[in-house]
Amino acid sequence: MNEKNYIRYRKLKALGNRLCFRFCRIFPVKKKRISVCTFEGRGGFGCNPKYIVEELHRRSSGYEFVWFVNDMEKKFPDYIKKVPNTLWSRAYWLSTSAIWIDNYRKPYGTCKRKGQYYLNTNHYTVAMKSTGLWRGKGFSEMAYLVSKNDSDMIDDLVIDSKWCEDAFGKGMVYSGNYLKTGAPRCDVLFGDRSIWHRAFCRRHGLPEDAKVLMYAPTFREGAKDGKRSVFSGDWSIDFRRLIQNLERKFGGQWYLCIRVHPQLAEAFQEYRDEEIQDRLIDESRADDMYEILAGMDAYMTDYSSAMFDAGFAGIPVFLYADDIEKYAHDRGSLMWNLATDPPGHVTNNKAMTPEIDAVLPFSVARDNGELEKYLMEFDEKRYRTKIDCLMNELKLVFDGNAGRKVADKIEDMCIVIQTAHDEGERR
Repeated sequence: MNEKNYIRYRKLKALGNRLCFRFCRIFPVKKKRISVCTFEGRGGFGCNPKYIVEELHRRSSGYEFVWFVNDMEKKFPDYIKKVPNTLWSRAYWLSTSAIWIDNYRKPYGTCKRKGQYYLNTNHYTVAMKSTGLWRGKGFSEMAYLVSKNDSDMIDDLVIDSKWCEDAFGKGMVYSGNYLKTGAPRCDVLFGDRSIWHRAFCRRHGLPEDAKVLMYAPTFREGAKDGKRSVFSGDWSIDFRRLIQNLERKFGGQWYLCIRVHPQLAEAFQEYRDEEIQDRLIDESRADDMYEILAGMDAYMTDYSSAMFDAGFAGIPVFLYADDIEKYAHDRGSLMWNLATDPPGHVTNNKAMTPEIDAVLPFSVARDNGELEKYLMEFDEKRYRTKIDCLMNELKLVFDGNAGRKVADKIEDMCIVIQTAHDEGERR
């Protein structure tokens, strides 16, 4: 099917979706019902919506939480109702919910009723990868239609910085209101994180003084013998050397917590290195990455936006990106000048964030030799100074109170919805 015909098919399908939503308007809106979804139903109890829902539940047991999932085996607290992420399920539950919370995009053809409130938390804030219209030709017409349909329904988009205000207009195809509270999922990273470190060690049977680095690369699609693989030709990191260098630099016994993209989780289970297998911990299937990240002693990625969240928490961050030029070309562009600036002075892309003048505080290694060099040269005092400069330049909100601030807004909207309903009945 060529692109034009595919778009016609998707538009026709979206029309059918809208008809389902219109039909479900025969059912009344429940003023305390809140419908939640993460990662198009692929996610579970995690990311920003988790922390908002937990805060609302702490305040009142009167809310009815409905969570859309593709896998009904996902585990949730007892106060959350799991529902299948299917068309008629979405049409009914969304049409009868006063509040919507999502960290991704609603399916094309989803319709919101007058008086409903849609809060989108997104699943990143400050980022490396370009998204939306910043991708140029890499952003398809179909992707634009889906994004525009969703963005036009959003009442508030959660952000954490001036950087987001500059970047998200084109990055999210969005021209609505921003809720600058900080990212609720990052509340767990603020302050003393030792409780999360101890919890991680207990869960995996590690000594309490164990040191752990989380390695969370972004998605790469490689194949071997027709099967998608985590370690395709693009992967060159030496885990043994990394562990040795961490122990040389920081002392103690180090472990690697691996978190690959969910699409690659099954493939990673097949990876084996008998020499260090007892040092590798696979957390790719966990629904909540941030409670794990809060317990880490260091973090490494290539382009994942979590590099910034970890950095703001004071966690040492190292970048290992051995395909920068190719990735930047395939992506259309990057939000930071990783492909053109020298490794020690990577600046923000002024075309995207013109009012920001920032320097990336993380070292960028292209091979194992550079990774060893930057790791051994790491200086905590200098690193924290760079992080502070970045936070000030971005005008970042990172205070551990994002979940409470967002919950305040939702409670206010519930009152507005209730008042409008009562006035309508009096008429």
